[in-house]
This record gives sequence, C-alpha cells and structure tokens, in this order.
Amino acid sequence: MTHEKLNPMLLSCARPGGRAQGPGRPKDMEKRGAILAAAQKLFTRSGFEGTSMDAIAQAAGVSKLTVYSHFGDKDSLFREAAQTCCGALMPEQVFEFQPALDLRHALNVIALAHARVLANSELAALFRAVLGDCNAEGDPRLGRLVWDVGPGRAQQKIEHFLEQAVAAGKLEIRDVPLAAGQFLALLRGDLPLRRLFACSEGCEEAGIRRNAEAAVEMFLRAYAPR
Repeated sequence: MTHEKLNPMLLSCARPGGRAQGPGRPKDMEKRGAILAAAQKLFTRSGFEGTSMDAIAQAAGVSKLTVYSHFGDKDSLFREAAQTCCGALMPEQVFEFQPALDLRHALNVIALAHARVLANSELAALFRAVLGDCNAEGDPRLGRLVWDVGPGRAQQKIEHFLEQAVAAGKLEIRDVPLAAGQFLALLRGDLPLRRLFACSEGCEEAGIRRNAEAAVEMFLRAYAPR
C-alpha cells in the first residue's frame, strides 16, 4: 500500500470522537491524523525497522518533535496506527453483551467484524511488512506489538463477552480462554493465509459472511446449553 493519499480510516482519529492525546485543538488533531496516516503508509512499505521517525515526520508534513510530542516513541506510534485500523473495522461496541439480545445474532456481529478484519487488505499489508522484522534474530517486542493490537485484543474482548454469556446462562463453557481461542480459530479459517499470499478468492463479502456464520454455527453446537 504505497498510495500517497491519506487513509480516511486513519484521518478519522483526528475528528471529534477519535482518541486524542496531548493538546486538543483542531489543528493538533489534524496533525495527529496526518502522522498516523503517514506511519501506516511507511510501516506497510518499509516494515517497522525500515521506517524512521524522521521519515514519518517528513511524510506527515510536521516536525519530528511534533511526532514525539504526540506519540512518545516509534513503538507507541506503530501500536496506535494499527489500533486505529483495527478499531475502525472492529469497534468496542461490537463486543457489548446485552442479555436481551439474541446470542446467535450477537456472535454473528462479532464474527463478521472479525472476519472483515482478517480479510482487510490494508491491515494484511501492514502486518505482512512488520512480521518480516519478527524473526528469531530480531527484537521479540515487535511480535508482542503485533499480537497486542491484533489477535491479543480480539482474544481479550471475546473472552469478556463469553464470560458474560456464561454468567447469563446463554452458554455452557468450562474454560472460557480456551473457548475464545477456538472461536477465533474457527473465524480465521484460511482467510489470513489467503491475504498473506495475496489470494483474493474467498475474501469477498459473500465469502467473509459465509465463513463468519459457519464459525458461529459450529461454536454454538459445542457450547449452547443442552
């Protein structure tokens, strides 16, 4: 993903309602959005180690001091850029548990959002570039960064949702963390590999929806109350 236009998904963080740190003036928020968009573009193109804060500042049209004042360090900037992408595709409200809501419907909402994340070409390109730095000789913190903003976040959110569903008597699960991992495995299917190898078959909306609904169906067969 090397296009020069700023990603609207990332620019949304500069608008009211987006996460903000530091000064809250509109101009500051616009700079923050530009920095995030530049970071996503450069991390995707050059990986984590190959991207400098100087290059991000230049691409965003701001000073390096401005980049550091908003994000502190490169690790934090990468985390925020990836979280912004993931959060736009899979917002917090997706995981809200409501006892009165049909459980199958709620799980389908989670599953569809997560499947769309897995099939998203921009996120796939970002993680593919950074994963090249996560090797045995590299710094293990990079792998932790990718895990925390992607699979780790989804695992935590789904665990919390399942705990509430069990407490409400809608599911029977003895080991919630294990069940959450199983649910994610069902959702993944072959979507990540298809995106990793740039194969688009099955990553269209119909394929994403079919994968999500099948995962929910199988999960409920295992854990719905008898």
